[in-house]
Amino acid sequence: MTDFITKFDKLSLDQIPSKVETIEFPKLNDEQLALSSQFETLSKRLDESDTLTQINDSLRSKTFVVGSVPSKADFILFEQVYPLASKWTSKEDVAKHRHLLRWVDLIQNTLVSVPQPVKIDYDIEIPREIKEKKKPATAGAAGAQGKDASSSKEDSKADKKKQKGDAAGTQSDQKPYQELTEEEKKARADAKEAKKAAKAKANAEKEKQKQNEKAASAVPPSPALVDLRVGFIQKAERHPNADSLYMSTIDMGDEEGPRIVCSGLVNYVPIEEMQKRYVIVVANLKPVTMRGIKSCAMVLCASNKGDGVVEFVNPPEGSKPGDKIFFEGYNGVPEKQLNPKKKIWEAVQPKFTTTENFEVTYTEDGKPPAFLVNEKGEKCKNSTVVGASVS
Repeated sequence: MTDFITKFDKLSLDQIPSKVETIEFPKLNDEQLALSSQFETLSKRLDESDTLTQINDSLRSKTFVVGSVPSKADFILFEQVYPLASKWTSKEDVAKHRHLLRWVDLIQNTLVSVPQPVKIDYDIEIPREIKEKKKPATAGAAGAQGKDASSSKEDSKADKKKQKGDAAGTQSDQKPYQELTEEEKKARADAKEAKKAAKAKANAEKEKQKQNEKAASAVPPSPALVDLRVGFIQKAERHPNADSLYMSTIDMGDEEGPRIVCSGLVNYVPIEEMQKRYVIVVANLKPVTMRGIKSCAMVLCASNKGDGVVEFVNPPEGSKPGDKIFFEGYNGVPEKQLNPKKKIWEAVQPKFTTTENFEVTYTEDGKPPAFLVNEKGEKCKNSTVVGASVS
């Protein structure tokens, strides 16, 4: 790494897109290549609220984004982070991005020449990285809060009485009430009728919407609405903030690149079995932030609660990332993203299971089981669990 930096001539920011591909970086192993790909993907998502936090946490124990050696990902990420880091001047910003700023300072001093270097005050006093749990309020504190609330209500009532008294006094000082003219009475009556008609119209539209929603809910959810695809796990590592979770970089055939997926499989699947393998993913569930990391899909597994066995559902041999997977007879157009309120996944998933030959099926009442297949009709299977719950 030292030899590379010593011999390297810094690139300017505008040279990064055109010249970074021509640089001969230190050779990376498979793990480092996967990390490089993951950070290139993250560099396109800096507008998402938790991405910078994820990058900062990852750099806590790394010199460069893939470890101890520079890579193409350092340049690509720096190009996107630099304009943001230039604005991180407050103590709160420095505390929140401390590891990211340290990395920015390293890159601007070794790899990239910038017009205005990011100034970093290493003497600034910032709090240690300790996440404290909020303590429940004591009985005394709760009582005090209740007392304050009660006092506030009494004050509010007193203010209202005062305002009412002031208003009454003001009215008493005014001229005696004058009777409305016929035109004024008619105008008021017309306004009242118009308001009544508008309210009736709004209620009618609301009722119509309810009827439409009721009719839509009467149609049973279909597994055709679920986006099942082949995914390839490029790299899996332990979640930085959760002992029971893996954080995987999975290629699902998306144009924007691999997705980050969190899976609670640490206690069931060795991390060695998570690497460089094909899986089936549910790609249109609503993304969920899991302990600071946004998970953008779910890996499909077969499990047996009785003996605690959890296995991947395997796509047919020869599959590629992004290949469509569906249940026979349900090859429709999936929703772009499943609406959690409609509970489509919750309705169809309990009907997923495995046969004695480990084939995954979906069974509607009164219908024969439908096998999970690809476009060629080849079946998807798990390895050993019969009658499994598949999710």
